[in-house]
Amino acid sequence: MDRLTASEIFIRMVGQFTPVWIGLVVILTLSVIFRRKLGLYGKLFGSPIGIAGLVLVLFWILTAIFADMITTMDPLTQISGMKNKKPGWPVTGMEGHWYLLGGDNLARDVFSRMVKGSQIVLAIAPAATIFAFMVGITLGLPAGYYGGKFDTALSFLANLVLAFPVILLFFLLVTPEIRSTGVPLWLAGVLFLFPIIFFCLLFYSKFSGQPGKLFVYLGVTLVLGGWAYSGLAFNRDPLEVFYMDPNLLNIFVSVVFVNSPTVFRIVRGLTIDIKTRDYVAAAQTRGESAWYLMLWEVLPNARGPLIVDFCLRIGYTTILLGTLGFFGLGVSPESPDWGMTINEGRKLLAVYPHPALPPTFALMSLVLGLNLLADGLREESLRD
Repeated sequence: MDRLTASEIFIRMVGQFTPVWIGLVVILTLSVIFRRKLGLYGKLFGSPIGIAGLVLVLFWILTAIFADMITTMDPLTQISGMKNKKPGWPVTGMEGHWYLLGGDNLARDVFSRMVKGSQIVLAIAPAATIFAFMVGITLGLPAGYYGGKFDTALSFLANLVLAFPVILLFFLLVTPEIRSTGVPLWLAGVLFLFPIIFFCLLFYSKFSGQPGKLFVYLGVTLVLGGWAYSGLAFNRDPLEVFYMDPNLLNIFVSVVFVNSPTVFRIVRGLTIDIKTRDYVAAAQTRGESAWYLMLWEVLPNARGPLIVDFCLRIGYTTILLGTLGFFGLGVSPESPDWGMTINEGRKLLAVYPHPALPPTFALMSLVLGLNLLADGLREESLRD
């Protein structure tokens, strides 16, 4: 077999992403058709910047979903004779197979590692950001609504965490020495309680006058939440449905811990502003409880800035995960994590640039897409 030309490599890569192109066409077509019924997301299609960001983000989300269909080789398999081979090189002993983006210094397929790396980023960054928002919202709403000593104490703790440089704090939390102390496990035990607390408060404030519905909603929340909590935080799920690798748990908890104070401050500031609005005063005159006002009056009207910050925060988290991987603190040494792959490739960058460039552009394009999406959402939310 001959080595592929640049045009042949491009055509084959486009073909490998066929499931992604189909998914993009279906999602964007349905979104345009039903955009008037999709709220802020539907309005996004009036912003060229927002559309560009959405396409980039959807591309990587679909790539992560269909990664097993897109990859041409096992990303961890080392094939003799393929070390540092240039893009388009035929695979030794495998007729009809090529390393589309070349081989790395351990003779692994760069293209397949780039594709599989998207799964790692998109499995951690959005989920960890959601947990951080659960923590920030649950604490930020009462801090901003009640004020006083409670607000002062929480704000001091948040500022204490924020005063420490983010990257150094990340490095401190994910080092093996800290892991051996059990601190990440205790943090997981505390932080992972907040989603359960949030949904219990949400349902209680809404259905406190309807005991039948309240019992059902709280029961489902506590059963499912407790089940997930025992598995994710302490690996004690008897059915082994919910499980998180200790190293992944360490990184996940670090992301939640670092992002929560910033979310807290944003929610607190929005609550202080929104609680003075007329519709909140009207709900107060109806005799609604404080938590009802916070969760069903204040929070929905803060959704615009929070959605924008959510997109930006996933981008920040993606960069942090890439930084951790670059310094060898990623999920695992052999993982196709983008940051780790960039670090491995940069060692021979002057001689073999091809292993480091694909994950670099992948990381850059995902973060760019999230930033553009956030800009588009900000534009549309300001028009509401």
